[in-house]
Amino acid sequence: MSHKPTITDSLEFPSESLIPRAAFGLGVAGLIASLAGYFLNADQFFFSYLVSFTFFTGIALSSLIMIMFHHITKSSWGVVVRRIPEVFASNIWIWAIFFIPILLGIHNLYHWSHPELFDKASAEFDKILYGKKPYLNQTFFIIRQFIYFIIWGYLGHKLYKASKELDETGDWGITTYMRKLSAPGILLFSLSIAFAGFDWLMSLDPHWFSTMFGVYFFAINFQAFWPVMILMVFFLQRQGLLKNTIQQVHIYDLGAWFFAFTVFYAYIAFSQFLLIYYANIPEETLWFYHRMEHGWEYIAYGLLGLRFVLPFIVLLNRESKHNRTILGIVSVIVLVMHFLEIYWISMPAMHPGEGLGIHFSWIDIATFLGLGGIFFGMFFNQFKKGSMVPQNDPKMDDCLSKSYHQ
Repeated sequence: MSHKPTITDSLEFPSESLIPRAAFGLGVAGLIASLAGYFLNADQFFFSYLVSFTFFTGIALSSLIMIMFHHITKSSWGVVVRRIPEVFASNIWIWAIFFIPILLGIHNLYHWSHPELFDKASAEFDKILYGKKPYLNQTFFIIRQFIYFIIWGYLGHKLYKASKELDETGDWGITTYMRKLSAPGILLFSLSIAFAGFDWLMSLDPHWFSTMFGVYFFAINFQAFWPVMILMVFFLQRQGLLKNTIQQVHIYDLGAWFFAFTVFYAYIAFSQFLLIYYANIPEETLWFYHRMEHGWEYIAYGLLGLRFVLPFIVLLNRESKHNRTILGIVSVIVLVMHFLEIYWISMPAMHPGEGLGIHFSWIDIATFLGLGGIFFGMFFNQFKKGSMVPQNDPKMDDCLSKSYHQ
């Protein structure tokens, strides 16, 4: 007779933990420093803020799609780690508040927001942008942001609430509800994240466009999601939590997904580059040209070597997916490169046409620490309010019973 696996860990995050308070404290300090940066250099502040906001929002959005993939495929492998992305996604409706500074800085960030560009009587009239006015205008831009965050906030909140209800009631019918919500949710998510990528990053250079930018935006964020999951699991287990529940086989699964989406990221990023390269249309190639000069090329080569080649070669080996030290180091490197990729996409647009080289500002650090502190403060504040794993999930026994690749 097979032995039914049981959970021996405490499933409650310590209520007395100071981690949420410390994260919020770091966040408030960082945002205060960022505010000082705004008065010193408004353009730098808004661009730095956009980079950091995109970085952390990408974690929450990738968490949401991972949850929906999990439900729609009736997966069992990730049940023990699913509560982590559920909590990330559940906070999106609150996190939307932090998009407000981007709306306030729309004229600093987005060249297309200047009305004189659309005035045919103005010396600055831009015929190309005039043709894009039905989409690139402030009113429609703001409306789209409301639509995005309503979709994401609703899906994240409902899926988390249903999962918590399953903890309390044990009603397996709730899994059917989560699966039915996830099916149309994936479609709405796919469209909204693609257009968010167009709005937030691609329209920084409004003359440039790429039909692949939406999936590229998804790919860079979803590859970075797996290192976040790996490091979060390691952090919890270093705190003595879930050490027997999240087993080595689950660590392997996270490493395998990390490897898989490293390949996916490289395929999408290279495909976008190759299509533009062989078409050789000036208004398209200039985007890459400006990011391959004045020092920006070092980030481009670093992305190739440290965001693709290094994790690909290291994680190609099966044993590396079990090795916590290797996984931790590679995860940190990829997250650093993820931040630099968003920076590489965004910052050359701050002073277009001036040929300014790469430079980093203390405001980059301040906004990153400020938003990051608030983001993880919100996470741990919510995480400690319930079970750290979904209880009563019908797939839990299968998840705990996994024993391959030991």
